[in-house]
Amino acid sequence: MSTVTTPGTGVRPAAVPRIRLDWRLRFGALSLIWGFSFLLIKVGTDSYAPFQVTLGRLVFGAAVLVAAMAAKRERLPRGARTWLRLTVAAFLLNALPFSLLIPSTLAGVCNATSPLWGMALSLVALSEDRPTRLRVAGLGLGFLGVLTVLGAWQGFHGLDATGTAMALLASLSYPVGWIYVRRTLAGTGHSHLSMTGAQLLLATVQLAVVTPLFTSFPSRFPLVPLLAVAALGALGTGLAVLVQYGLVAEVGPTTAQMVTYFIPVIATAAGVAILGESLTWTTPVGAVIVLAGAALTQARPKPRTPRPEATAG
Repeated sequence: MSTVTTPGTGVRPAAVPRIRLDWRLRFGALSLIWGFSFLLIKVGTDSYAPFQVTLGRLVFGAAVLVAAMAAKRERLPRGARTWLRLTVAAFLLNALPFSLLIPSTLAGVCNATSPLWGMALSLVALSEDRPTRLRVAGLGLGFLGVLTVLGAWQGFHGLDATGTAMALLASLSYPVGWIYVRRTLAGTGHSHLSMTGAQLLLATVQLAVVTPLFTSFPSRFPLVPLLAVAALGALGTGLAVLVQYGLVAEVGPTTAQMVTYFIPVIATAAGVAILGESLTWTTPVGAVIVLAGAALTQARPKPRTPRPEATAG
């Protein structure tokens, strides 16, 4: 057994077994889980209100993490300040974005803008992230991709402006939340399992308070949509969070964050193949442009090599 400190967050995860599934396989599994999450959201919202789907997602996700904590005999974090900061993190990373995500192919593409928002915000909020030409070019290219998906030259006719704005706000909420976590919850000494478990429990409480204000208690519980919500929570929230934090601990946040770039491709394919969603050329072309821009923001310039004349004599 060995202990690894989570890069970027300062959170010390629990002991990690030496023999484990290759990170590339876990990366691919995480891409599939989150890519199909939009399909599960669609199936769930066919019978339940969006807030009810979000609450169910958090309940099942928190249950998975609580069960994992019990199996590993982990305890919840201590300290009023830690819990207060976790409450903010739960709102920014779970309660708010989960409630805003719409069940459509467009939501998957908008979700890929999250690294672009994060790059722009980190330039201001995090001193270790300095702008480079490649990163600035990536931000511009990613923005062009979003405009392509939305068909900006057509004047946005027929576009669900409210749904699009909600999806973009959800994608913005994630980097804001991670920057907040990095700046306020680094170095707590708690494992990532206990921190994430507490975070999902707090998000569940937040949605449990809000959901009755906007929806009424369901009169019936259709089985297939209920199973979709259960899978969305257990796999797309609970298990996915554990896999994500494990990837961050092993290969670093930059490589782990690249999973976001594959989500719109999988979400688009699943929506078209399984749900029969319509697809115009602007969506795949815009998605490719967004992915290219996001990839540029993660590029690192090659170190300069001294010229021969500079090293002579």
